[in-house]
Amino acid sequence: MNTKRKNLRDDDDAVSPVVGVILMVAITVIMAAVIGAFVYGYGGSMTTTKDVAAVARHQGDTIYVTFMGGPDQALIAANGLAATIGGVAFTSDFSGTAVGAGAYNTATGTSNHVIVTATFTDGTDQVILDTFC
Repeated sequence: MNTKRKNLRDDDDAVSPVVGVILMVAITVIMAAVIGAFVYGYGGSMTTTKDVAAVARHQGDTIYVTFMGGPDQALIAANGLAATIGGVAFTSDFSGTAVGAGAYNTATGTSNHVIVTATFTDGTDQVILDTFC
């Protein structure tokens, strides 16, 4: 008769492989869920940005804001460009297809926050310039 007795408390040979298999299955399920979410569009909707530009320059006591156009300039709605300089609304002869320029008087040597926003024909707004000059 076999007198050698096996102590079950010290026998942990099967623990490591079982835990490893459980972890591999869990990682596989998580990766499949993430990939499936992106493939089927559950990752959220992304808005497309338009590619248009404006520049601002400070010359003397005047800030000049110029619309530079871009590939999506034809999508800008009529009167769809607006600007604020130092928090003050600024109007100009901006147009959706031509270069426009305007000026706002400011003290020489000061830094003014210039923000130009475009409104597009699909009803969306986008900041096309946010700078200090």
